Order: sequence, then structure tokens, then C-alpha cells
Amino acid sequence: MPLYRDVGVVLRTHKLGETDRIVTFITQESGKVRAVAKGVRKPGSRFGSRLEPMSHVQLQLYRGRDLDIVNQVELVETANRTRGCLESTTDGLAMCEVVEQLSHDREPTPELYRMLVGALRQLNTKYSALVLPALQLRLLATGGVGPCVDRCVVCGVSDQLCSLDVAAGGALCQTHRRAGITSEAAISIVRQILAGRVAGVLVQDDLAERTIAEVVAYARTATEHHLERRIRSSSLFEAPRIG
Repeated sequence: MPLYRDVGVVLRTHKLGETDRIVTFITQESGKVRAVAKGVRKPGSRFGSRLEPMSHVQLQLYRGRDLDIVNQVELVETANRTRGCLESTTDGLAMCEVVEQLSHDREPTPELYRMLVGALRQLNTKYSALVLPALQLRLLATGGVGPCVDRCVVCGVSDQLCSLDVAAGGALCQTHRRAGITSEAAISIVRQILAGRVAGVLVQDDLAERTIAEVVAYARTATEHHLERRIRSSSLFEAPRIG
């Protein structure tokens, strides 16, 4: 059974037997990996506390046919500040859930790994309700299914955009709007995120709560539309759904 090393983020865990856990990681080199961590539920386990969702870890594993075996774990970064805040925790878990759904077993996806590490690091540094939607929208764009927000998806006009419609695939103008109105500020934020200007978005401290709520709701709804399933870990403070 070959031994290998990698670095990754814990996405999810669930119990196995009396004392073990199955841990799902997104890794830098190997993609999504599922591995058995033996004895981690025993009192005094060497590394049970290191294998919690959102933990950034250096790994040594034995490769198996279906499930690998965790041999050694060292913390790279902790998420202590994130876990100390309910909003941060639920958003961080939602990030991990989305990345798990978008990744495939043993298929290297270094960009997904880097994007998740960056988002979790930002969340652990300073909470912003826009970190999660920014990651969700960037993940959709990276996968080639991001929304079109520069012009109306029906007629192509670039002005008078007034609605973000998930089913339509992006922005709609006043003439072709089918649902409620989305504020210009929210459309602008989504456009900046998709253009890669996330850092600039996160330092905007004067955004209205309505604007933030619209972006959060649209990103979540667009992600769930693509995944064809609810995000179970979505924030308990989620805004009304759009689209």
C-alpha cells in the first residue's frame, strides 16, 4: 500500500464503526480524497482534533482502492476565529460543502483547493457576508457556468439591467425582466466578483444591507441551481431566495 503526502482542507467527516471516521479532503495534488482516520474518536487521539471541517492540514496517507488511510496529520492553519462565530462557521461549512459537490474523487483540481483556502483564510481573518457568495460565484465561473451580468441575456443590451435571473443565466433588462428587481448596486457587486475583483469588494464597508442580501441570495440560488440540490450548510441567516 503506497504512502504519499499532500496538503488539503477537511471538507466533511462522518462516523465509521466505534472509534473511526471517514474524512473527505480537497487536496492540492490529488483532488478530492476520502480516507479512514482510525481511532480518532477515542479519548486522547493523536490527531482527532485536527480533522475537523475547515482545517487546513498537511497529510500523510496510505493509498487504498476506495478509501485511503490517514497515517499522519499536521495543522497548517487553524480556523479558530471562524469557529467562534456562528455566521462564520455556517458560511465556512457551506464553502466546504460546495467544493465537495463540485470536485471529483482523485481528480486533481488545484484551483478549487486554492480558492477554498483563500476564502477560508479571509473568513478567519475578518468576517464578511460576501466571502461565501464571492467563492460560490467564482467557482461557477471557473467551471464555465458562471452567470452573464454584463448584458441582458435575452437581447444583449448593456444598459437598463434591472434583474438577476438564475433560470435565464444572468442579467435581464427592463423589457425582458421576468422576476423582481435587483438593485444596480447588487448587479455591480456580482459583476466585480466575476471579473476577479473580490478583494476590492470585500473592503467596501459602506454597502447597504439590502445589497449584501441580494448578492448572498443570488449566489446561493445560482449555486444550488447548478448543483440541483440545496446547500445544507447554508447560513442560518440566509436572505430570501432569488430566481
